[in-house]
Amino acid sequence: MPIWHYILLFTSVLLGGSLAFLFQKEKKGLLQIILSFSGAYILGITFLHLMPWVFESGSHTVGLWVIAGFFIQLMLEQLSVGVEHGHIHAPHKYSTGFVISVMFGLGIHAFMEGIPLSYYGEFHVKLHGHDATHNHLLYGIILHHIPAAFALVILLKVSEIKKRVIWICLTIFAAMSPIGAAVSEMTAIPSHIQTGILAFAVGSLLHISTVIIFETDSPGHHHIPRKKLIAIALGIALSILTII
Repeated sequence: MPIWHYILLFTSVLLGGSLAFLFQKEKKGLLQIILSFSGAYILGITFLHLMPWVFESGSHTVGLWVIAGFFIQLMLEQLSVGVEHGHIHAPHKYSTGFVISVMFGLGIHAFMEGIPLSYYGEFHVKLHGHDATHNHLLYGIILHHIPAAFALVILLKVSEIKKRVIWICLTIFAAMSPIGAAVSEMTAIPSHIQTGILAFAVGSLLHISTVIIFETDSPGHHHIPRKKLIAIALGIALSILTII
C-alpha cells in the first residue's frame, strides 16, 4: 500500500476531529448530511465491488464471515456508543471507564477496517481483470472516519474531558486503520483468510451504512429529510461512477 494512503488515512481523522473544536453539539446538521453521503457511498461500493468478489470466491464460509462482521460491529458499538455513525451520547457523569470503552470499541473497529486495504488492490485486479484505480474502499473509509472523528471529539468535549486527553484519543483513533493496514501488509495471510477478512469487513460496513441511511431524524416516524435524501442519492451516484 503506498505511503500516501497511510498519510491520508491518518491526517483525515485528525482533520475531522480538529473541525469539531469549532462547533458545539447542537450544530450537527452538517454532520448528519456528511454521514448520509458517506454511508450511501460505502453501501454502494460494498454491493458493487466488495460483495461480488467475496461471493465469487466460491467459499462456503463467506456468508459466515459476513454475519460475523455484522454482529461483531453491533457488539463493538455497545462499547463505542455509536460514534462510528455519528451518535453523541455523553454520560451523565464522566468516568475513565467510559472513555476507555469508547476508544476500545472505536479502535478495534478502525483497526479491522484497515486490514483489507493492504491487499484490496489485488482483489480488484482479479475481479476486473485489469489494473485500474481501486481506491474506492480507501476513500469510503476516509469519508466514514472524518465524521466519526468529529463525533468523537464532540462527545469527549461535552463529557468535559481535558483537551490534551481528547487529542491523545483522536491520535489513537487516527492511527488504528494505518496500523491495521501495516500489520496486514507485513503478515503472510493465506488467500482464503484474506477473502474471509474482506467478507468480515463487508458485514461491518453493511451494518454501519444501513444504520446511517435508515436512521431518521423523527423518532416514531418513517420520514427522511429532503437534504438527507439528496446526500444519499449523491453518495450512491458516486459509488456507481466507480464501475464506469
